Amino acid sequence: MKIIILGAGVVGVTNAYYLAQQGHDVTVIDRQAQPALETSFANAGQISPGYSAPWAAPGIPLKAAKWLLQQHAPLKVQPLLDAKMWGWMVKLLGNCTASRYAVNKERMMRLAEYSRDCFVDLRRELDIDYDDRTQGTLQIFRTDKQVADAAKDIEVLERCNVPYQQLDTAGCIAAEPALARVSDKIAGGLRLPGDETGDCFVFTQKLAEITKAMGVEYRMNTHVLGLESDGSQITGIKTSAGIKTADAYVVALGSYSTPLLDKVGVKMPVFPVKGYSLTLPITNPDAAPVSTVMDETYKVAITRFEDRIRVAGTAELAAFSDELLDQRRETISMVVNDIFPDGGDLSQAEFWTGLRPMTPDGTPVVGATRYPNLYTNSGHGTLGWTMSCGSSQLLADLISRRKPGIDPAGLDMSRYVA
Repeated sequence: MKIIILGAGVVGVTNAYYLAQQGHDVTVIDRQAQPALETSFANAGQISPGYSAPWAAPGIPLKAAKWLLQQHAPLKVQPLLDAKMWGWMVKLLGNCTASRYAVNKERMMRLAEYSRDCFVDLRRELDIDYDDRTQGTLQIFRTDKQVADAAKDIEVLERCNVPYQQLDTAGCIAAEPALARVSDKIAGGLRLPGDETGDCFVFTQKLAEITKAMGVEYRMNTHVLGLESDGSQITGIKTSAGIKTADAYVVALGSYSTPLLDKVGVKMPVFPVKGYSLTLPITNPDAAPVSTVMDETYKVAITRFEDRIRVAGTAELAAFSDELLDQRRETISMVVNDIFPDGGDLSQAEFWTGLRPMTPDGTPVVGATRYPNLYTNSGHGTLGWTMSCGSSQLLADLISRRKPGIDPAGLDMSRYVA
């Protein structure tokens, strides 16, 4: 089957790998000059199925109201006259109930755990070096209340059979020795030993080269202008290089999937949530993290690459703005300087922003649409790399009419159709 994938981020490229592996003729189209130059470029560097939880949760509305008043808040909302943004926020608030959280969490964990297994298989089959580490992640708590509140997360981890370690201050230091320098700031932690880290950009670029050797064609510097339909199926893709046709089409354009699909009547509620990161050179390896440390107070992740530290966090609702705001830099700079003050050189840090494609219920939209030859693989939010292999293997199996490795119920567009 001839298949066109729209989008060359980590999700689009992994989808190309699994479809090519099943014998399909695959073409990937992207507006950038190379794969992974947008949201996959400088993310937090985590593959973290254990942290797969919806943002929409009981208690979040009250927390969000408090965050909006804080200087270094995890969430910021730009006062925009954007009906889609406010409509998306209403849908998100509608998912902040215990019953909806339970349903959404189960869907996310089902896909994330499957994706971890697929990733392990892929890494076993392919020799890719991407600054990868398999040393788990550590969520640190600054207050006793955060330690107590972690009991709810632990209940979910136990129900999903996710390995974890509940740590006191000494345990956190044993896992991340550099934290000894700031032990007075740490009340405890939760370590997930099954999580992994690495450079998503490097991984995606190297996987793209592997897929090229498998026969996948990449049409870069090509803008997707629209979808053509005869009312019953998609007949082609309008691009800056002309009309491109195939037997099936996969939309993996992240936040840009929604405006494209709107034009053919497919209403997918994915909205961009802006995130920021800093990448700074390591100056003292002994004072840098070993793997990933997640600061629960500020929702900022600090990840160790070979000779760099990646600091990523904050969530900003600002539509499709890619403006680099100094206030957000100050927040993530403050966190890394507070937790690993001697680890890296902030004066040489590279500042970046990307648009995370978020659904109001947290679960990505993977599967068929009302057009029998149009599929989606988007809406992964902060978990694009974490869920990429699983969602792509699942979608490849569905397109090929193979029995999928997990139950696909509740993962596609049908959950939004009344």
